[in-house]
Amino acid sequence: MSESAAVPPAEPPTGAGSAELSAAPSAAPSAAPPAGPPPRTHPLTSPSAVVLLRRAEHVLFAGLLVFGAAQSVTARTRPLAACLVAAAVAAWYGYGAVLSRRGRAGGADSADRAGRAGRAGSGAGDAWLLVLAVGWVALAWLSVSFVWLVFPVLLLAWQLLPTRYAVPSVVGLTAAAIAAFAMHEGGFTAAGVLGPSIGAAVAVVISVVYQQLRDENERRANLLMSLAAAQEQLSAIQRQAGTLAERERLAGEIHDTIAQSLASIVLLLRSVTAQAAPLPEAARKQLDTAAGAARTALEDTRRLVRALHPADLAGQSLTEALRRLADDTTQVGIATDLAVDGEPYELPAPIAVALLRTAQGAVGNIVAHAQATRARLTLTYQPGQLRLDIVDNGRGFDPDQPLRDPKAGTGIGLAAMRHRLAAVAGTLTIESTPGGGTAIGASIPVEASRD
Repeated sequence: MSESAAVPPAEPPTGAGSAELSAAPSAAPSAAPPAGPPPRTHPLTSPSAVVLLRRAEHVLFAGLLVFGAAQSVTARTRPLAACLVAAAVAAWYGYGAVLSRRGRAGGADSADRAGRAGRAGSGAGDAWLLVLAVGWVALAWLSVSFVWLVFPVLLLAWQLLPTRYAVPSVVGLTAAAIAAFAMHEGGFTAAGVLGPSIGAAVAVVISVVYQQLRDENERRANLLMSLAAAQEQLSAIQRQAGTLAERERLAGEIHDTIAQSLASIVLLLRSVTAQAAPLPEAARKQLDTAAGAARTALEDTRRLVRALHPADLAGQSLTEALRRLADDTTQVGIATDLAVDGEPYELPAPIAVALLRTAQGAVGNIVAHAQATRARLTLTYQPGQLRLDIVDNGRGFDPDQPLRDPKAGTGIGLAAMRHRLAAVAGTLTIESTPGGGTAIGASIPVEASRD
């Protein structure tokens, strides 16, 4: 019926016909449909059933209108006037249908609004229905054959108007139909009273069922949207779990193979240098150099394992994890300390992990490229914001051209830091000059990340 319930362009079309639009769940969810077989749908609650009912009402209106006009011509009861008024009523009904079809092309959101407005009533929709009802009254006055056209008009009245207006409208239209019968038949008859009354009751029942179908389709559309959103969240959780599992596996493989092999090499080199037999000076220097390179490789490997392993923060706070990182960095020859400003508060795990990984990446760059002797980590707790600063006294670099000097690194580590912080709405700032050290700042809005 939505096409018949259309209104002038000033407002979206309302009424029963707009149910077709609001009842189309296929346009509601934007995500991919849930995996597996589609949910079973009762035939009467499918969108096609609602559309079929709407089209059946269109056919009913058109059929009764044509029947009345044909009977008027056959019975010669004001045939010219009856045909002219019938044509005007048909044009008005078609006008509403055209506007409703245009409104349907406006998108699912406008369709849903129109469907909800149909039962709430609107000035333009009421005016459209009033003109249609007046046209029917004129036809019923011209010929008794048009009296039965009241049935689809009753359907429209109940579907378009709020209940407080629909009830008196249905009663009034039914009384008008009974009066039209009495006028044409010369008095009240049982058929003339029972026919319109039973028709009104049937129209109300059909309209109530129609409304329930439309509401059921809207609920089903909302359910599909919820299922799609839940599936998307589940997929994200599964992807994250898979990533963590792969990182666990990779960390274990590196620890059990490369790290253990490097540890064995360090022990063997220490054993050789500790032998009682004196070694030539050149050979001892080479062994010392090899032992130093092996220790450096072992520390780098262990740092890589810690970066891959997600259990760095298990059982400890971010402050404790950063203090451990500072101690490990001091052991490799760069004096590193940690300062904490502000009152520490509990952090969401993604924020703590992002800052720890950023600190590990920055410290790794200091050890590998900065040629620094000192470094300082400063963790600052602020209301709604957390900041981590890593400063060293190394040889620095040009932040605008990090790839020009191969000794300054590849720039991949800095890009990884930015990407990791961006995942929790954080930002990375870099201040450095050649020969003047480097300062890296990571800032995360805590509240934004929690949301």
